[in-house]
Amino acid sequence: MKQRFAWLIKLYLALLAIFVTQKAVFMWIDKPAGAHYSVADCISVMAHGLLLDIPVTGYLIALPLLAAIASVWIARRIRLRSVATAYYVVVALCASVMFVADLSLYPFWKFKLDATIFYYTDSPKDALASVSAGYVALRLAVIAAYGALLLWVLRAVTPRQLEPMAGLKGKAAATLLMIGAAAPLAVSIRGGLGESTANIGKVYFSEDEYLNHAAINPCFSMLASIGKAEDYAAEFDYFGESERARLFDGLYAPTETDTVRLLNSERPNVVVILMESFGGQFVEAVSGRKDIAPNYNRLAREGVIFTNCYSNSFRTDRGTVSALSGYPSFPTQSVMKLPMKSRTLPCLAASLNARGYRSSFIYGGDINFTNMQSYLRTGGYGSITSDVDFSADERKDNPWGANDDVTFARLEQMIASQGRGPWHICFLTLSSHEPFEVPYKRLDEKIPNAFAYTDHCLGQFVERLRKSPAWRNLLIVCLPDHGFQYPSDITHEQHHHNSMLWIGGAVRQHRVVSTLMNQSDMPATLLGQLRIPHKEYTFSRDVFSTDYKYPFAFFTFKEGFGFADSTGHTVYGIISDKINEDSARNGKPSEAETAVRVNRGKAILQSIYDDLGRR
Repeated sequence: MKQRFAWLIKLYLALLAIFVTQKAVFMWIDKPAGAHYSVADCISVMAHGLLLDIPVTGYLIALPLLAAIASVWIARRIRLRSVATAYYVVVALCASVMFVADLSLYPFWKFKLDATIFYYTDSPKDALASVSAGYVALRLAVIAAYGALLLWVLRAVTPRQLEPMAGLKGKAAATLLMIGAAAPLAVSIRGGLGESTANIGKVYFSEDEYLNHAAINPCFSMLASIGKAEDYAAEFDYFGESERARLFDGLYAPTETDTVRLLNSERPNVVVILMESFGGQFVEAVSGRKDIAPNYNRLAREGVIFTNCYSNSFRTDRGTVSALSGYPSFPTQSVMKLPMKSRTLPCLAASLNARGYRSSFIYGGDINFTNMQSYLRTGGYGSITSDVDFSADERKDNPWGANDDVTFARLEQMIASQGRGPWHICFLTLSSHEPFEVPYKRLDEKIPNAFAYTDHCLGQFVERLRKSPAWRNLLIVCLPDHGFQYPSDITHEQHHHNSMLWIGGAVRQHRVVSTLMNQSDMPATLLGQLRIPHKEYTFSRDVFSTDYKYPFAFFTFKEGFGFADSTGHTVYGIISDKINEDSARNGKPSEAETAVRVNRGKAILQSIYDDLGRR
């Protein structure tokens, strides 16, 4: 009996030590640039991380415990190390893959490994496009080496063989004792005896988001996200229905009556350019750098520039739905990946098609990535151009597909071939994305230079188009699909504070629009200018409507939401259940104003999940 208990205890401690040690490695490798953390910080991370390490270890020890109980009744010597090796191989491989994947993806995602990774498994080519073959090969080698190390550790704490036990009483006593050990093990797996079970929020202990992330066990994060129920309406039930309705009432009031006319025509041809990651920090008009996007800045001085337009989300799949369907983004869901839901949404193409437009879409990458083609087709885009429509030579310089100079040229050809309007084209750029390898060199910094390249392509495209007959009745809408975390220490509010630009011959005159709004307000605002009804865009507001009386912006990211209005902005962590950022427009934030912003943000989050559940 002692032999069996000794094995289980050693195995438990070894597994737990592995997970604890991973925290220190994570902090060593993935520490943010310029950040400094002490030994005490590392110890705090490891200590708080135990709240998730212990449940994961409990899960992994459950099968060996059952095997130990069964072994009591086997009347012969058991070659335990040989028998257990198969289980250890699975554990070591899974633990090493998840740990190395977490280490590798965190610098890009800024959140821990979870089921989001499966969004990209249906298109492995695009999933790997941001990194080189050497990058992948190195990590595969690390997985193999680390997995081998874990396997050696687990085998080392396992006796070569288990001796049979003699006597019925001894066997019965050993069985009862080990069954008794299962009770505290079950409690540890659950996360304690309290009302709340083990969850990621339990390890959050710091105001520093990175330290909280460092404490999360990637195995737990992955398994917890896979196990989420699809009862969307049941998520984030902050308020009873009457209180939710009271807080939500009037936030998205119908906006059908314009007071401002921006265009010379009610039926211009419309080009929407979703600019990959083109955040406000790259645009001078919204207090960004002056040297990155001179063409965008120049065009902003002649067109209509929206300086307080916030992106809804942090990824292309979510941002595209927000921009074209006027639908908010979700911290835990990608609606584009839910075709039974996304097909119920309105879409700019469908609204324009109903008024005689022809709608097309162009993207230099894989159009099936994150289920994009399904969403676009059901949304009314009849003609779609993607990577397969470009030659191998046109795609050779970028692992994602055709670079922006190639796709802007193709867009120009598409415009020239449209013939009589009205028509609509949506274009998603590509080059300002990892790995930021572009055929252009103006800035020394790799990332800003990639955005400067997209800006260069935009400027050349506009100047060529300006000389064509198509310019006179053309409206070009430029807005990012989402922002970008550059530099790495910007706030969530800065990350989501972007811009929108309207240019073209159909624009009456230069105008600066400082009204608070979201990227998702683009469809209602555009359709309002075209005198096209847009009541089906429940969460999209015409910012020039007389009914838009309470300007605000709402955005989400993996672990929270932000709400901004005339009083200031607040960012709330849905996992930590704490305020991450809080600022007032004038002076120090007041508790009352902060509470209003938090509660309205919660009401919106609850309401959009309810809406998703009903679709």
